Amino acid sequence: MSTSTVSATSTAPKKSGGRKKLTLPWILLIIAGGLALVSLVRLISGADDLTSVGQVSGALQLAVPIGLAGLGGLWAERAGVVNIGLEGMMILGTWFGAWAGYQWGPWTGVAMGILGGALGGLLHAIITITFNVNHIVSGVAVNILALGFTQYLSNFTFADAPGGSSKQSPRVEPIYKITVPGLSDWLADLQAKHWFFVSDLAGVIGGLVTELSLLTVIALLLIPATWWVLWRTTFGLRLRSCGENPVAAESLGVNVYKYKYIAVVVSGALAGLAGAFLSIVASPIYQEGQTGGRGYIGLAAMIFGNWMPGGMALGAGLFGFTDSLKLRGGAENVHAMLLLLAILLLLLVAWQLYKRKHVQAGIAAVCSAGLFLWYALTDSVPSQFVDAAPYLTTLLVLALSAQRLRMPKADGLPYRKGQGK
Repeated sequence: MSTSTVSATSTAPKKSGGRKKLTLPWILLIIAGGLALVSLVRLISGADDLTSVGQVSGALQLAVPIGLAGLGGLWAERAGVVNIGLEGMMILGTWFGAWAGYQWGPWTGVAMGILGGALGGLLHAIITITFNVNHIVSGVAVNILALGFTQYLSNFTFADAPGGSSKQSPRVEPIYKITVPGLSDWLADLQAKHWFFVSDLAGVIGGLVTELSLLTVIALLLIPATWWVLWRTTFGLRLRSCGENPVAAESLGVNVYKYKYIAVVVSGALAGLAGAFLSIVASPIYQEGQTGGRGYIGLAAMIFGNWMPGGMALGAGLFGFTDSLKLRGGAENVHAMLLLLAILLLLLVAWQLYKRKHVQAGIAAVCSAGLFLWYALTDSVPSQFVDAAPYLTTLLVLALSAQRLRMPKADGLPYRKGQGK
């Protein structure tokens, strides 16, 4: 693909009638509106921990591995390869991260976790790109192989190590955490006053400057870095062209196989980093079953974000926040979320009526009334519902956003070199 072709493609005028992109001021306004709504729910319900510093800090820690897995899925699917194997690549990252981390230090563990995930990505790339096996079948196979492989390795590595067993590793030294002195304490005091919006904003910012792991900072920086590489470079344009129309990309001189391989290996590396985060930062120890389906939730976050880094990050943050509710004031916080969902559905009713979609508005109104009634007649929710809240949120968000999604056109489709001739 020549430089002139890339330049012409990237500077081509947008079609009139296409959906307008949200600008930064609008995004900030939407975030502020959402925070104000959460603040209102907090005042009504009395669940003061909804936006506390600890709640936000915990949500961020839970969101990072989901976001890294979603980012890995985005790299692969933008190149046209569906990566259901993210869960298995995360498992490899947790094991290799802990194995190297307890022996040679946490940063060596991070590097080995990335390498373990990348090897899983390479295996998925060989199966799907070279041998043209169905992507879903290959991903499921990678998940099964990763689980069995790590269980086998644990039997003669961790089982003989001091403090380890066949199902867990010895403890890994923690990675240094950052706390901004002065600012962190001031924000915590401001959040404790429980003022409308101001205290909630202080809680959110305080969670971002208190006990923040260096690996969390790196993970957050990978989101804008991915956007810049895939949407602002020639390399990114060629990679995305492989996911949209590989035959056309090949006709312009793009080595489609090479770009697909790079994308899937990077995808595995990011999933491996997510796994290493779990076994080094989130819980400085490897445990069997530690990923807990986060690879699949990462895929859901990527789909919710419409295969874009920013939207994926918002989805990961939502799932991380929901997951953290059960750790701090579980039943009370989730009970308050019933009121929040009821209000959001009420706003959806108004929007659907404005768009003259009366059937959808009626369904949303019935659901909103049911949630209002549930909230008014109960003081808490069953513990089983609290545990299931993150997964229910995943299903609900995907159901509501499904009509606005546009996946890469060649995502998951088989490709052979020269098939366009």
